[in-house]
Amino acid sequence: MLIPIGLCLSAKDIYVSPNGSDLNSGTKKEPFKSFSHAWETAQKMFAEAKESDVTVWLEDGIFPIEKPLSLVSSNLDNKQIIFKVKAVKGATPVISGGNELNGWVKNNNGLWEVSVPDSEQAGNIWELFVANQRAIRARFPNNEYLRVEKAGDDRRTNFFFNPNDFPVPKNLSGVELVLMHDWSISRIGIKEIDVAENKLTAIDSIGAKSPDFFNLDNWEPNPRYFLENAPEFIDIDYEWCYLPQEGKILLKLPEGKNPNELNTVIPVSEGLFVFEGNEKSPLKNIHFEGITFRHSKWEIPEKGYGGVQACHFDPRPSSIGWSVVPAAIKATWAENLSFVNCRIENMGGSGIWLGTGCRNNTIKNTVVTYVSGNGIMIGEGRDREVTGEKWWKSAPEQVAFGNTIDNCKVSDCGQQFYGAVGIWCGLTAETTIKNSEIFDLPYTGISIGWMWSPEPTPCRQNIIEGCHIHDIMQILSDGGGIYMLGLQPGSKILNNKIHDVRLNAGRAESNGMFLDEGTTDVVVAGNLIYNIAKSPIRFHKATTNLVEDNFLFCENENPPIRYNRTNEDDIKKVNNKVFSESESNYSENLKKAIKGWKVKY
Repeated sequence: MLIPIGLCLSAKDIYVSPNGSDLNSGTKKEPFKSFSHAWETAQKMFAEAKESDVTVWLEDGIFPIEKPLSLVSSNLDNKQIIFKVKAVKGATPVISGGNELNGWVKNNNGLWEVSVPDSEQAGNIWELFVANQRAIRARFPNNEYLRVEKAGDDRRTNFFFNPNDFPVPKNLSGVELVLMHDWSISRIGIKEIDVAENKLTAIDSIGAKSPDFFNLDNWEPNPRYFLENAPEFIDIDYEWCYLPQEGKILLKLPEGKNPNELNTVIPVSEGLFVFEGNEKSPLKNIHFEGITFRHSKWEIPEKGYGGVQACHFDPRPSSIGWSVVPAAIKATWAENLSFVNCRIENMGGSGIWLGTGCRNNTIKNTVVTYVSGNGIMIGEGRDREVTGEKWWKSAPEQVAFGNTIDNCKVSDCGQQFYGAVGIWCGLTAETTIKNSEIFDLPYTGISIGWMWSPEPTPCRQNIIEGCHIHDIMQILSDGGGIYMLGLQPGSKILNNKIHDVRLNAGRAESNGMFLDEGTTDVVVAGNLIYNIAKSPIRFHKATTNLVEDNFLFCENENPPIRYNRTNEDDIKKVNNKVFSESESNYSENLKKAIKGWKVKY
């Protein structure tokens, strides 16, 4: 229910406190209680032209929302507004799309159990947070992997396993197979486990149906996999599973811990915010400062998740183009949108996405962590059509451009979808990613570009500068600290420090930088790359590029630059410092380089 708008006509400031009431006036002395109510009130003020500049101030506390909150330019009749959401000085407010679970009881097996509200029992549940920490969805084995013994005849829907590899669940409802491809994963329900034949059959194709090389035997020999979400797999503290047929969650906790005292939460809102403008009337001047965004739900499709790359996946049933794991915060045709000093955490999909037509927006001093998909997304892929043709051909002016990511920390993305990246930029122009730290990821740190050829697109003049990228590629392979592809004239990779790409699990190698198909006329300069399992830099089907003044430390006799189907003479190399592990002073030179490394460009 909205309060009479006249109660706060003269106020451009709206205050919200967990101790307030939605029957209050929304002033500092009489704050609202719910953020949703303040959001609706501000929108009504804009729509009725009572105010054009409104700030919603949030006190300390958690402000739950049940469904995504939207702001649509067409609802504002093209009015120019300034809308800010800020934390009161010293406060750390949280906007949460989660639901706290209460009424846990201990069963005869020593596990805690709770009934999930009826409204949340459809489908599956993929996340549980205990005391604001992501609990472990019960898996077997706990930390290692099983190995496919042999792919089935169709190479797609089934495979054979080794006898007694895993405890066979009594009930397969809700149980999932998670299988590693080189640079993506499949997460899919199980149709049958035949113990007599040692054969596992999934409910649909394991791996994307397109491209057609996603066969079970196309990746590393005997691909890695594990099973998830069965009571039989619960054997360590903080493991849990959801029983869809009973509508219950089971949880194992250390002795003496009571979940009724620990704030246990499942995400319920499918997204948190939607900002929607249009080409003729972009949505402008929306600003968030000092806000924590937490808990967003995403339902994996009924036929499973067949990842392609960077949280793009095979749509089932099939449709045009790839689907994308959605973000909790999504904007299209937005300008001068900013997130400053914020946190985006514990999400079921991706974190934040500035998509089609987004221009001159800023994400600054913001932490993105513990999300299931990509951390930050800028731009879009190739598939959308305008007037019956791909948008980048028929309407290249619709490209997202001028967006900036500055001094952010992005870590622990890909919690469920290991092919996720910290920062993904598709076909974008004049995107700047600078002074940010990207770390602790299962796959690539920064991915920029989305065309596997030198065909011209609106993608141009993108800058990755002064970033610290480390401890990535921890599960998958065929990526790097920075992954670039496609024609991006005027783009530069400058003054970045990239290190600790230690694992090389799949068939293809992982690198400090992987400059893939179509990379052309890019400047790679002033970077420091070390502790890389394979070559610091790799080109694949690239053309002319400049590699200048980089410090490249090479282990295991790897060359500083790998050329896969790339003419080495096309890569101009100027004044690079190359160090080989076989040299006696390698460690000393590495210490000096780390200590004395300075920005040159």
